[in-house]
Amino acid sequence: MDQTLPYPACPASPDDRERRAWLLTTAAAGGVAAVATAIPFVASLAPSAGARAAGGPVEVDLTDIPPGGIKTVAWRGKPVWVVRRTPAMIAALQGHDDQLVDPRSNTDQQPAYARNAARSIRPEWFVAVGVCTHLGCSPGSVPKGSANPSLPADWPGGYYCPCHGSTFDGAGRVFRNKPAPINLEIPPHRYASETRIVVGDDKSA
Repeated sequence: MDQTLPYPACPASPDDRERRAWLLTTAAAGGVAAVATAIPFVASLAPSAGARAAGGPVEVDLTDIPPGGIKTVAWRGKPVWVVRRTPAMIAALQGHDDQLVDPRSNTDQQPAYARNAARSIRPEWFVAVGVCTHLGCSPGSVPKGSANPSLPADWPGGYYCPCHGSTFDGAGRVFRNKPAPINLEIPPHRYASETRIVVGDDKSA
């Protein structure tokens, strides 16, 4: 049986053909514009170089740090100290364990390779996050024999937080009866060479 349409099909007129071609061209152009707009938008979602670097490893040149000197670098938005300890500073780490909260670094504030008296890979170099573990102030370095009245007469040298009086020895170990409850944090780090340290990466430490 023949099937018929409910209404006769009308042949396309020249105007219809021109309108259809115009619509197709407009749609194609709109699609290209949408893609062109999407590319910079998607790119804007990717982290910037600064954002990638904020949490990434930081390489530190050791050659310009004199004995007893300190260099501060930023890692994950925190100050990190790189200290070149003298033989006298290393010797001063001994003899006051009974005054410390955690002399053997049992609290997990450091990688396993820094769980020693010097809290470092090599005793000469001390790497620590320079943020007090009490309320986040930044302690200052105070050498042995300092005349600071806030410190004991037998002060072995180390770090003093002026905000609330917390004191840490030269390995960042906190003294007893101070507001700070635990030792300073030791970040992951490794030696890239004899003259460079990488903070924030310890895959080959």
